[in-house]
Amino acid sequence: MRTKAMPAACCTTLEARFRAVRTLSADLVAPLSDADASVQSMDDASPAKWHLAHTSWFFETFVLRDFVDGYQLHDARFPFLFNSYYEAEGQRHARSRRGMVTRPSLAEVLDYRAAVDAALVAALPDLPEAALALVALGCHHEEQHQELLLTDILHLFSCNPVEPAMWPGERKIPVEMPGPLRWIEGPKGVAEIGAQGDGFAFDCEGPRHRVLLHRHAIADRTVTNGEWAAFIADGGYRDPRHWLSDGWAWVKAEGVDAPLYWEQRDGGWTRFGLDGRRAIDPAAPVTHVSFFEADAYASWAGARLPTEAEWEVAASGHDPAGGNQLDHAGPVEPRPAASGPAFFGDVWEWTGSAYRPYPGFTAAPGAVGEYNGKFMSGQFILRGGSCATPRGHARASYRNFFYPHQRWQFTGVRLAKDL
Repeated sequence: MRTKAMPAACCTTLEARFRAVRTLSADLVAPLSDADASVQSMDDASPAKWHLAHTSWFFETFVLRDFVDGYQLHDARFPFLFNSYYEAEGQRHARSRRGMVTRPSLAEVLDYRAAVDAALVAALPDLPEAALALVALGCHHEEQHQELLLTDILHLFSCNPVEPAMWPGERKIPVEMPGPLRWIEGPKGVAEIGAQGDGFAFDCEGPRHRVLLHRHAIADRTVTNGEWAAFIADGGYRDPRHWLSDGWAWVKAEGVDAPLYWEQRDGGWTRFGLDGRRAIDPAAPVTHVSFFEADAYASWAGARLPTEAEWEVAASGHDPAGGNQLDHAGPVEPRPAASGPAFFGDVWEWTGSAYRPYPGFTAAPGAVGEYNGKFMSGQFILRGGSCATPRGHARASYRNFFYPHQRWQFTGVRLAKDL
């Protein structure tokens, strides 16, 4: 990460941010029972209770343990249970078996959070700059887990035959379908991408560097459910011409014939969301599609996925805190596009770029250096944030990344083409 030096006056602002982040996490799990918060639906997902505890473990380990004299761990068993992937922090419980940890209970985990919160707030005024920077990192880290918490719960509830709604949904009001895609011609020649300035950024967002752009255009909006339904109706999932070899093998092996959570019922397509199962909104952005699906759709549409450099240059003039993003607990979902190009919110947008280091990248020293760098293999970049991304978390330079088959996140598609 990068942050500018934090004078003492910043502690008040940082405390307010810390409290707001921690409160939102608690609000997100308020509707859950202990059982809801304990179950793990697949290896890629984690129980809600684990997210709550892991984010607390992060603050306890890297701030309280390492910077507060005389601090005693809340529970000496918790580091083994709630470490995620930090090899430097020793042995940990297997990720695939997080759902077996029925104890501590949800109530005990919430008590753990309260204890960590109280200790950290009390310590803030006396923490050195390095520790304050870790508190800022921890807040951004927890915001990532807030999005994961929502998408993991959605996947869990989708596995329940009664398809429970986490929150009641609002009445859907039909809206006009967006018009045909419009193409925004991008600049060509040398451009710069990557984090800049003194604000927060994860280490993988830098260093800022030059890239060469060729003549291209990028769509003014993302692909809609209605457009995706046309792809399905045209046999898009049955035609190997549009698919990468690995993608076609995945489609056949998994029996994929529609986005995740889509089902045909009563003669039409429906989707499952945090507000239960409903008819798809044809005007809303399609979501829960993999890189393989995104790339196949682009081929079918006579286009391609944008590179991350093309996307960042196009998005750099837009407000990263705008659009449909997470403001409070509730049944988030992508919404039909408003007027004008929207690059932030609704769905994470697959790019055609692999997740690799920028020129000159170096991982941070110590355990926090494991945060991003070691995952730069076999994954693809997504940009823009989603309806489940906490507002203010994303930036034009923000690099999200997932494996090409994964689609339980709010992932969607923006097209690009060569000129």
